Amino acid sequence: MDLITIIETVGEGPVLALAGVAVGAAFGFAAQRSRFCLRAAAIEFFHGHVGQKVAIWLMAFATAVVWTQGFILMGLLDVSEARQLAQRGSLSGAIVGGLMFGAGMIMTRGCASRLLVLSATGNLRALLTGLVMAVTAQSAYRGALVPLRETITGWWTIDGTGARDLLVVLGLGHGHALAFGLVWCAAAYFYAVKSRLPAATWFTASGVGGMVAVGWLVTYTISQASFAPARVTSLTFTGPSADTLMFVLDQSRMVWNFDIGLVPGVFLGSLIGALLTKEFVLQGFKDGQSMRRYIAGAVLMGFGGMLAGGCAVGAGVSGGAIFALTAWVTLACIWLAAGITDFLIDREAAAPAGPAAEPASGRAR
Repeated sequence: MDLITIIETVGEGPVLALAGVAVGAAFGFAAQRSRFCLRAAAIEFFHGHVGQKVAIWLMAFATAVVWTQGFILMGLLDVSEARQLAQRGSLSGAIVGGLMFGAGMIMTRGCASRLLVLSATGNLRALLTGLVMAVTAQSAYRGALVPLRETITGWWTIDGTGARDLLVVLGLGHGHALAFGLVWCAAAYFYAVKSRLPAATWFTASGVGGMVAVGWLVTYTISQASFAPARVTSLTFTGPSADTLMFVLDQSRMVWNFDIGLVPGVFLGSLIGALLTKEFVLQGFKDGQSMRRYIAGAVLMGFGGMLAGGCAVGAGVSGGAIFALTAWVTLACIWLAAGITDFLIDREAAAPAGPAAEPASGRAR
């Protein structure tokens, strides 16, 4: 049975949702096993201890770029209609949202995807933080925070198509983008070897980036086989977390799509990884002060992610892999805010800290 027949039989929405579950599960398993986390990588980098955490993030990012650009060069993928490139964007939203998200990421000790992964391992702090983030994101998307979001994004806008395509702006081609990704792969390999990163972790970190590219490929392939317009997208977690929450609360207002399947898929894959390695451990807040910190950070991430049009994965990896200008601006601002916030509120002496960098037992402080 070919894809067109499947879509005609069960519908485009359920097919997209099942694809989201499958891609999300593979991503969740790989992220749980590799302990992929931008927050951990940023702390390691700004503390001058460039090692395994940076190597893991670089490997995931570089793999996403190489695979995505490789698919494009082989004629298997066309991302020109993706939201990050085709629609009008906001540089002010990317800047302000990226700074807010980076600060919130440090306060919650994990980005949006990391909180979802940790929730599946029994981390109740991450679960509550993720819920607060999802509620805030939904408020910024369709609720009380919409006027504030629209005001900030309206400060500095940018046209779609070529104006948001960094390759077009720089006069480069997809071959140059592939070469760029290969250079970063070499850098990731260098730091992986230098820090003695286990081969299994290196492999699963590559799987994280690979699933981002597969997300682009799968949604594009389904869009080509569908009679109705279908959105070409990949992994992102701020908006999908908000949509999944609303889907649970009121199914009549939601439609089946890739994002609806993505969040439960990531949770499932992470849970499987935690159970197989006996890393499922229930954990909660140690006191009220830490709870306030997590909630405040979740609000910053939820609103910041909607302002920027993506989270650390949605903008930083998925958007970065297709060289969307606003995604790269967001990623730079996330890194910058993470370094500043860590210095101001934590001043941690060493990089490995918090649930984003838990030891092999899977426990987190």
